Amino acid sequence: MTKSQTSLKGVFILLITAVIWGSSFVSQSVGAESVQAFTFMGIRTLMGAMVLLPFIIVRDKLSACTMTEKQLEGRKIQGKKTVKYGIILGFFLCAATNIQQFAFNYSTAGKIAFLTSMYMFFVPLIGLFFKKRIPLITWICIGFGFLGIYFLSFPKGAGFTDLNRGDVLALISALLFSCQILAIERFGEHCDGIKLSCVQFFVAGIISLVLMFIFEKPEWHSIKTASGSLLYAGIMSCGIAYTFQVVGQKHCEATIASLIMCTESVFAVLSAAILLHETLTAREILGCVVMFCAILISQGSGIVQRYIIKKSHNASPQG
Repeated sequence: MTKSQTSLKGVFILLITAVIWGSSFVSQSVGAESVQAFTFMGIRTLMGAMVLLPFIIVRDKLSACTMTEKQLEGRKIQGKKTVKYGIILGFFLCAATNIQQFAFNYSTAGKIAFLTSMYMFFVPLIGLFFKKRIPLITWICIGFGFLGIYFLSFPKGAGFTDLNRGDVLALISALLFSCQILAIERFGEHCDGIKLSCVQFFVAGIISLVLMFIFEKPEWHSIKTASGSLLYAGIMSCGIAYTFQVVGQKHCEATIASLIMCTESVFAVLSAAILLHETLTAREILGCVVMFCAILISQGSGIVQRYIIKKSHNASPQG
């Protein structure tokens, strides 16, 4: 498989991820009306893990029949790394998803989706600590991203003291998702993507359930009421989409991956408008447009840059 084909595969997988994630904001918003955050996220993430577990067991048993002893030993070593790295990812995922779920108590699905998409800009900023260079166009887009936040989160004449609590939580969640994206880039190539995803769900789910029993009083009736939202968020968003994220990022650099996945905010607004009849003010719509334009420009600049490099390589004399 050529490099360009591999990149296209990653982009396609991550785009599907964005569609599923965007529509899952509706299920999170509906679920928040019936159950509290730790309850919702504990059940959701464990459900995602349980969806993947049978597939992993069957796949490993079938593949073991054709593997040599050396290959089996290599898989065992890789499995230990997967558990170790999955635990790290699980802590990031637990913190990010629970904080995001708390945001639904104070804000709307579409608004939270766009604010969460700020991880697109946080990823390159955090990358600076790892000596990753940021192109000028990305810096410009980061600036427009924060301008979009201003229009989206601050009513006219409002100051930082008027910032909605849900908006603050969504931004904190975006920062934590950025750490998770960079961690996947760092650890993903050394692990089985599906197993890594499964481990992080188990870790996030167990921690969430422990916090649920400490801080909340879950009721079976409420959980049953939210069952539809939990099933969609657990099976589609966790079991499928987060696994697609891990697999897709193997074929896509972290900054580009974050740009593609950021389109989830658009799908979230569309889903919320159709299913929840949510509306945004003119100022909030302006903020969404500014942020989305920043996403498109960033993504477009990356495509142009890769095209120029490819043309330059093809034009160079062969020695």
